[in-house]
Amino acid sequence: MNAYWMKLAGDVGYDPNKKAVRDAIYGCELVSAAVVMFDFFTWLGKAPADPDTIRTSWKLTERTTDVMLTLFSAMGLVEKRQDLFSLTGNAQHILGTLSEWYRDEAAFAKRPVHGVIREVLRTGKPAHWAKGEKPWTEMMKDELFARSFLKSMDSQGAYLAPSAAAHLDLKEHRRLLDIAGGSGTYACHIVQKQPHIQATVLEQPPVDSVTLEYIGARGCSGSVDVASGDIFSERFPEGYDVHFWSNALHDWDASTVRQLIAKSYDALPDGGMIAIHDSHLNREKTGPLPVANYSVFLMTSTEGKCYSVAEIESFVTEAGFNQVIRQDTVLNHSIITAIK
Repeated sequence: MNAYWMKLAGDVGYDPNKKAVRDAIYGCELVSAAVVMFDFFTWLGKAPADPDTIRTSWKLTERTTDVMLTLFSAMGLVEKRQDLFSLTGNAQHILGTLSEWYRDEAAFAKRPVHGVIREVLRTGKPAHWAKGEKPWTEMMKDELFARSFLKSMDSQGAYLAPSAAAHLDLKEHRRLLDIAGGSGTYACHIVQKQPHIQATVLEQPPVDSVTLEYIGARGCSGSVDVASGDIFSERFPEGYDVHFWSNALHDWDASTVRQLIAKSYDALPDGGMIAIHDSHLNREKTGPLPVANYSVFLMTSTEGKCYSVAEIESFVTEAGFNQVIRQDTVLNHSIITAIK
């Protein structure tokens, strides 16, 4: 299914409606699994519970519990008061074996996708990109897969990057490092919008060589170059006063995100900026629903999830940044900037 949506996006151009459909499929499957495999809503309907109780009772992980409860909150199925989650009136009426509307779905529970979701929920490990294939991070080391993936992400970036570039105020800055920047579409749009900026896309092999091709095709080789490196095992290159992260941090768990933001802080000079562009949940983690759905997709296919505005603000301030500003861009995306 992932490969289908990637191919569709690459063949016909990025369409946010198609992405919303894809992400909604994952969200609906999680609700279905909670009903027919866990009978979660009957259980929660008996007494409110905090996240730790839910996690331990159902043998879930902290990350997957958070993603699940965020989705159910965004759907209006659960509500949080202080630290306790309880069913909403709608959920009590239509979900769980105690509802007059409930129908036995034993056969439905045998669907293979439910087994995949249960495994992800309980182990916290993402499912493989496709049957018989390696995890996504390993797949990106294969040039054919990397080209296919970048084609999809470049199509998405063509829709998102112009708005991101328009919302960045870089008058006081000169050199931008686009970390894990994929095809370089964001770096190219930024330098086109703000010609005084010189940009570098940091990518690992073999993605870096494909990135060079995209940059050349856009006619940006004079103002955007590529640096090769591993963002986990190597220090970020110095000499840049902006670190730009777009749709990258959501691939990793919270501890890893903290480490990566701290690495940005260490590499930036005083006055340097970090800019994080992504689909962010609201502070209360009650939506938007499309972002909550997307977070389920990320939970099943990566080690990450969608983070809330409050979480990202916490990560950057913990690292030492200040002057945190958030701006909405387009399609439930926003940019969070902070200064060292």
